[in-house]
Amino acid sequence: MDQKPAYKRVLLKLSGEALAKNTDEIFNHDYIAEIAKVISKCNKAGVETAIIVGAGNIWRGRSAGDMNRVRADNIGMLSTAINALALQDAFCKAGLDARVMSAVPMDKFAEYYTAEKAVRHLEKGRIVIFACGLGSPYFSTDTPSVIRAMEIEADAILLAKNIDYLYTADPRKDPNAKKIEETTYTEIVDNRLSAIDLTASVLAESGGIPAVMFGLDDPEKIYRVIMGEKIGTIVR
Repeated sequence: MDQKPAYKRVLLKLSGEALAKNTDEIFNHDYIAEIAKVISKCNKAGVETAIIVGAGNIWRGRSAGDMNRVRADNIGMLSTAINALALQDAFCKAGLDARVMSAVPMDKFAEYYTAEKAVRHLEKGRIVIFACGLGSPYFSTDTPSVIRAMEIEADAILLAKNIDYLYTADPRKDPNAKKIEETTYTEIVDNRLSAIDLTASVLAESGGIPAVMFGLDDPEKIYRVIMGEKIGTIVR
């Protein structure tokens, strides 16, 4: 008997850095193609997948210097649109029907986001890629990830990061940092853990959406998490 997915509809958050994957280029096209193959595998298993992508491979806050914060964040939002289009291209080459939806009107490149349209795309088996966050400055991509997950009624948020677990401290700085296999949004807020930002944690708790945080060193982990394998940190 075929194994059934643990989640029917997911919101996958990809960091922008993941798209560069240990290269000096903006994109590691081979690695993005690997991600596309895994998403195709999930799609064939009947999973409805929405993706929100960061911009760290192109632009980060530390690049802004003394730039006006609103303008700097606008550059970040535009950078996520570039990444979303790159993902769309890879997914289409993998045989998927992928749509980019933007919180900022840009009809030449993407559909304007509404929850109703996004859900219809998902129900038709299309991959939906969200660009430009919420369309507002002062938010990391964590908060839009949670809000979009709530709007499309996702079963879980998958946080694919450059670290394998949530830790009690930064393991790169603290040799005594310990892995956390399961926690709650309340504990993240109370202990100021760095899984997702505090605003996103409070929203996710109110929405009752679980999250799984795991390393994206191997894109196959996306499929394994969706199928219910215990990988990384579960946040409830």
